Amino acid sequence: MSPRYFIAALAMLCQTTHAHDFWLQPESFHAAPGEPMPLTLQVGHGDARQLSPMPMRRITRFVAIAADGPATDLRPSLRLEGTAAGTYMLALESDNQAHSYLPAARFNAHLRKEGLTQALMARVKSNTTGKDGSERYSRCAKAIIQVGQQAVGRVSEPLGLSLEIVPALNPYASPRALSLPVDVLYAGAPLGGALVKLTSLDADAEPFEVRVTDSKGRAAFTMPQSGRWMLGVVWTQARPPGSDTDYETVFSSLSFGFQ
Repeated sequence: MSPRYFIAALAMLCQTTHAHDFWLQPESFHAAPGEPMPLTLQVGHGDARQLSPMPMRRITRFVAIAADGPATDLRPSLRLEGTAAGTYMLALESDNQAHSYLPAARFNAHLRKEGLTQALMARVKSNTTGKDGSERYSRCAKAIIQVGQQAVGRVSEPLGLSLEIVPALNPYASPRALSLPVDVLYAGAPLGGALVKLTSLDADAEPFEVRVTDSKGRAAFTMPQSGRWMLGVVWTQARPPGSDTDYETVFSSLSFGFQ
């Protein structure tokens, strides 16, 4: 992975940006063994899509996990080299030092759009829907990259992110499955009632499919047959009274694509 792609993607700093969609997007999700795999960090959707303004110092974890080896820390060089055949998992996590402050109507709309009904109901119960909302937030992103033809990797293993979408199968396996089941984990535990969106990165103005996880944190989507895709989920929890923001929010994504 070439450093110049990351420098372009991460150099800008804009703490007021609060676009919801956030993902790792390789130039291609498929590569030959040893082939460089440049990628960018993207944020937003539709006409608002752009390279992420997240500064490098906010990235607390960025690793590549091969089928049969330990995790490789990509932060020092921003480059994945000497890749053998197999399916790789890339995982990135930021700190929680970004803040968002929204007027009451916009904050309520944000909670509704992201399916954060528990937070919205708490505001209704406490009679604070007319109060401006604030949150401290972090971001997690995973990408599934296929090197060569052998679709073997640790795709279905949780990677310990604070909010994580874990596919139950490898989307690159042959024959390709008709359904893509996923588990959503929050702080390592199954998360029920979370709104999960499947979006085409080639036509990302609106989600392609939307599901709500069951009590075991599971949901299933139609398996795409072509193109580039992202699964996204958001979760939030109220912070203690007297905190500098009302909520602690995590945005998480899983991106993959086909030749």
